Amino acid sequence: MTILASFAQEESRSISENIRWRIKKQFEKGNTNGRFRVYGYRWEEDNLVVVHEEAAVVRRIFQNFLDGKSRLETEREFAAEGITTRNGYRWMDSNIKVVLTNVTYTGNMLFQKEYVTDPILKKRKKNRGELPKYYVENTHEPIIDKETFDYVQQEMTRRKKLGALANKSLNTTCFTGKIKCGQCGGWYGAKVWHSTDKYRRTIYRCNDKFKSHCQTLHLTEDDIREVFIRATNQLIENKADILNSIILLKERLTDTEALEEERDKLSTDLNLLADKVQQLIAENARVAQNQDDYDRNYSELVSRYEAAKKQYDKTCEAIQYRKARSRQMDSFIKTLRAQTEPVAEFDERLWGCMVDYVTVGVDGGMTVVFRDGTGMRENMAQNRLKNSKHDD
Repeated sequence: MTILASFAQEESRSISENIRWRIKKQFEKGNTNGRFRVYGYRWEEDNLVVVHEEAAVVRRIFQNFLDGKSRLETEREFAAEGITTRNGYRWMDSNIKVVLTNVTYTGNMLFQKEYVTDPILKKRKKNRGELPKYYVENTHEPIIDKETFDYVQQEMTRRKKLGALANKSLNTTCFTGKIKCGQCGGWYGAKVWHSTDKYRRTIYRCNDKFKSHCQTLHLTEDDIREVFIRATNQLIENKADILNSIILLKERLTDTEALEEERDKLSTDLNLLADKVQQLIAENARVAQNQDDYDRNYSELVSRYEAAKKQYDKTCEAIQYRKARSRQMDSFIKTLRAQTEPVAEFDERLWGCMVDYVTVGVDGGMTVVFRDGTGMRENMAQNRLKNSKHDD
């Protein structure tokens, strides 16, 4: 009875391992393990199809975020307008965050974001790197373009790094976390002068001004807007030369040919190792073997597979990074090409899409660093002097 039970246990283990292995291979091929629910889509047979009424809400959530609104502001907007979730519940901050971080809206899928820790109790856990994730492109119609999604993820990271400063109730604006002190490297923050009288105004200065004894100038929002407009118009004036330089730089920094060759080779190695594991499991289920030998062989093959898979994932990440950088540069090129006339007034969306950061120097110089890496220098001190003379 003990021997039979032992055989049954080993057979059960082999079947379980076989199932897990099969699911893993399905993920790598882009096949789902069950139909998950995602707002904005519905399943038709094996395909995700856009639900246009819900897709409009998804686009609005992303647009609100791009416009500088917090998730709480979007939550309140939806509540005031009676916009609810699919189940008729009020939109909450957590729901909005799920939408903003779900790569499914780009037409691509990321598998194994969660995994089962206890198959009996069906306990699930968020995958924080314990198991490999599988990213598959072009699986269904997108609702949000990849450039917008990538920018939102970058902006969410930026706001997270700001911590409490990302809270709009603390007087943050689109300039928060974008103005850098050239003396100490710290960020500028908004400060209110004369908060209780008619001379009240908001200025920006280095957050560590008194701690680091920084001599960099304070700025008004008009100062920042003016510098951005002039720097952007310098770009437009020299657009042809700058575009040529960006295109050459893009070709050098975003080429993925060698990485894709490495990925394909690793993929072949993974398939060979996967076949060996499959054969080993099947043979163990068919014929009684020395389980110590089986465990050793199984562990060795799986270890080799996981090592190859780790390198494969690393290579894929490098490819994705270069492609994301390529899309970012393409977006910048497209935006710059579209600017056929000089910029006459400040555009917050243009600021968000084009500017990486602005550095303020001790000499009053300000360098606007655009997302392609191009820097344009303006002298704020001289401009203030000119403006004051003009006013006189």
